Amino acid sequence: MPAPRFSIVTPVYETPIDVLWLTIESVLAQTFDDWEICLVDDNSPSPKVREVLDACAAMDPRVRVEHRAENGGIVAASNTALAMATGEFVALLDHDDRLHPDALLLVDEALRGNPEGDYVYTDEDKITARGRHTGPFLKPDWSPERMRTQMYTCHLSILRRSLVEEVGGFDPDCEGAQDWDLVLKVTERARAVLHVPRVLYHWRGIEGSTAANVDEGGGEAAKPWAFEAGTRAIQAHCERTGVQAKVVRDTDDPGVYHLNPALREEPLVSIVIPTNGQRREIRYQEVTLVGHCVRSIVDTSTYSNYEIVVVADEAKPGGAIAELEAAAGDRLRVVPFDRPFSFSDKINAGAVHARGEHLLLLNDDIEVGTADWIERMVMYSSISEIGAVGGLLLLEDGRIQHAGVGFEGGLPGHPYYGYPRGVPGYANAVRIARDLLAVTGACLMTRRDLFEEVGGLSTTFPINYNDVDYCLKQIERGRRVVYDPDLVMTHFESSSRSSDVEEWEKSQLLHRWAPLTTSSRFSNPYVRNEVPRAASVFLWAKRSKYRPRKRRPAAARA
Repeated sequence: MPAPRFSIVTPVYETPIDVLWLTIESVLAQTFDDWEICLVDDNSPSPKVREVLDACAAMDPRVRVEHRAENGGIVAASNTALAMATGEFVALLDHDDRLHPDALLLVDEALRGNPEGDYVYTDEDKITARGRHTGPFLKPDWSPERMRTQMYTCHLSILRRSLVEEVGGFDPDCEGAQDWDLVLKVTERARAVLHVPRVLYHWRGIEGSTAANVDEGGGEAAKPWAFEAGTRAIQAHCERTGVQAKVVRDTDDPGVYHLNPALREEPLVSIVIPTNGQRREIRYQEVTLVGHCVRSIVDTSTYSNYEIVVVADEAKPGGAIAELEAAAGDRLRVVPFDRPFSFSDKINAGAVHARGEHLLLLNDDIEVGTADWIERMVMYSSISEIGAVGGLLLLEDGRIQHAGVGFEGGLPGHPYYGYPRGVPGYANAVRIARDLLAVTGACLMTRRDLFEEVGGLSTTFPINYNDVDYCLKQIERGRRVVYDPDLVMTHFESSSRSSDVEEWEKSQLLHRWAPLTTSSRFSNPYVRNEVPRAASVFLWAKRSKYRPRKRRPAAARA
């Protein structure tokens, strides 16, 4: 008998009987038939659990059941189920959740479209105790950075069985976060990671479950050990992959994690600041913007190995350079600029004179707000697959100015502009590190070799969109662009120039990048302006025809 396409792995322990039936029936109702389900009872006290499982096995030969002689916990039971599996892929299904009828069908279609897929995940929602569907989680495509700070892929997860076996299955040291640990290990080796943007998994919120407590503080009250295990899983992943970071949990949301830099060395960073020496009032005091910016760098930064390259108009106000020299001393290098204003041209001129391994592009109307901001940027910029990194920029009054660049209709914007700083964003998007199509050039780091490879900033975008264009050039070359929420700066927005965007700039960006910027690569086709279009989540699927199933045995229904 040929091996099935999918082996569904489900550890079971003292599940409410009606709920257990619904879980198993959601598998029996699949429109894709090539599956088996491996159900492992982890020595449940209630004999009814055994009766139900055995009754299901008698109903359908694809239902395979094993009873453990002693309770070993979720990892032990899951590994027992893995040992039973014979399918090409394993799908992880909790004992109290449900699959959409087309779940395996659509996953199979995705895999046939990309045979190198080694890990597939889908969107999900929750089922309340009263059976109401709520809280749809409409996920972005694969984001390694997000995966290091949030277990966002979660359900439904499907992994190639050979890779699962290669990495050793579920790790007992990560009990409670065993799925996260396994997905991290598998995706470190996966040829391709696929996302099916459909709600195909329904996460049930029963008493004591993590799902039931998610809306009440992240579920820590139900399973506190799970969040500590998450720290261990991410830290081990960082050590395996060479990410120079120490993992810490969020103090307010236990489902969010942070990477703090743990650099082994400090390569030279060249901070390139274009300026015309403009003055304005900041906190009721008139200052030279570039002078205020440089003083904040020198006074706040904990990174030691940096230089400041100021690209200054020759017709600058008198005394500005003397002010910079007094603040920065030997770190300062001034590059005169005597051409018409072009942000791209100025940055490129500064880069020519910079000596650092990493280039940090910085507006002169920025104030440093995080002492280890340079360390944070180097932590990401040192990863070979990353082309650019940016952070969280705040307006003068503390509201959000930039939390990553989003796209609507192919054009960029700031999705959380003007929101209070503490807003978490949809699915904690503001609080977590994540991959995006672009970050703002007001505070952006990239490696010098990558900057030179793409010819620096494009001078065909002299005012606007040069930063977006640069990031997209890195994306086009297979690299990633990262937003770090823990790198916080104040941006006295558009103090040096107008923020207006001309129509020709929009047309040029669309002409060059529309195939990339009109996609939902780091968003979701059912999300607009960072808000899920809830109704559309449930309207996409065809209604499945009624397929009669074997009736539950009377003993099991009792």
